[in-house]
Amino acid sequence: MGSSNETSAYGPVVNPWRSSASNAPLVPGGSSGGSATAVAAFLCAGATATDTGGSIRQPAAFTGTVGVKPTYGRCSRWGMIAFASSLDQAGPIARDVRDAAILLRSMASVDPKDTTSVDVPVPDYEAALGAGVKGLRIGIPKEYRVDGMPAEIDTLWEAGKAWLRDAGAEIVDISLPHTKYALPAYYIVAPAEASSNLARYDGVRYGLRVPGDDVVSMYENTRAAGFGNEVKRRIMIGTYVLSAGYYDAYYLRAQRVRSLIKRDFDSAFADGIDAILTPATPTAAFGIEAMAMASPIEMYLNDIFTVTVNMAGLPGIAVPAGLSAEGLPLGLQVIGKPFDEAMLFRAGRVIEDAAGRFPARRWW
Repeated sequence: MGSSNETSAYGPVVNPWRSSASNAPLVPGGSSGGSATAVAAFLCAGATATDTGGSIRQPAAFTGTVGVKPTYGRCSRWGMIAFASSLDQAGPIARDVRDAAILLRSMASVDPKDTTSVDVPVPDYEAALGAGVKGLRIGIPKEYRVDGMPAEIDTLWEAGKAWLRDAGAEIVDISLPHTKYALPAYYIVAPAEASSNLARYDGVRYGLRVPGDDVVSMYENTRAAGFGNEVKRRIMIGTYVLSAGYYDAYYLRAQRVRSLIKRDFDSAFADGIDAILTPATPTAAFGIEAMAMASPIEMYLNDIFTVTVNMAGLPGIAVPAGLSAEGLPLGLQVIGKPFDEAMLFRAGRVIEDAAGRFPARRWW
């Protein structure tokens, strides 16, 4: 769990990119940084991944790959270890938009083993790539221009707007007023569901088991060894907000905020907006252990542009669009209407054609 991929039981995943200013190892983003790294490093042509609050799109942006978080219900979640069941969604990571389109068409389906999967037609996403964005209205939410956002992220966003405008799209300023509540609401809903889902990993029915002198010590040893600090932190937060006396004050209130966030998007789309353009991340990839002394909240802020998409159940795509001052990849995000992933690929192809591609320089 987390936006850096440093919390795995097997140690941190290493980003195949290196800064021009330093040879220090960088994080690939998370949680699906392993998938993104494998694709960026040419270990595979494409990879499956999962996205609960940005875990496909953020590592894609950090590694110069394309990541797609489909609409909630578009892909079956059968076989995934559940984190937050109302937010989790499977999707592909690939080296370009076309490969991502091919992968998603193969992944998308209804599945009787996942009752949240939706039985809707799956378009030929690859065929949609050439349709372009001429005549479309692309929304630019003012709330995503956050305080302290690096100038290079703002410059990248402006470039994305120009590319879409040059391709024939109309750029429209919009408002998503409840965006500021998305991150705190997400970090109530997601840990609450994680607490519930991960309760089954007790080392008795299945999962890691560490012996103890008696059943109580066996439980304590197993839970302590089986989850890292970040996972344990989220389980504890989730257990707290679901406890008697706090459920209404935290969890139910967060779910009400979630409804308001979805209503913001619904209103924008009802007003004729076809897709929404935002940055994918607030920064480029940072060093391993660079945030070791930071508070968890600083790490959680890496999800600021992505969690709204999961809270509203919408599709989103991250496309590499440029390089930072230190030569690291930066991504733009396109958010679409429910089950309109084809629109994401159309806009993503325009950005890709304008920005070019950004393969990692082999150093290993």
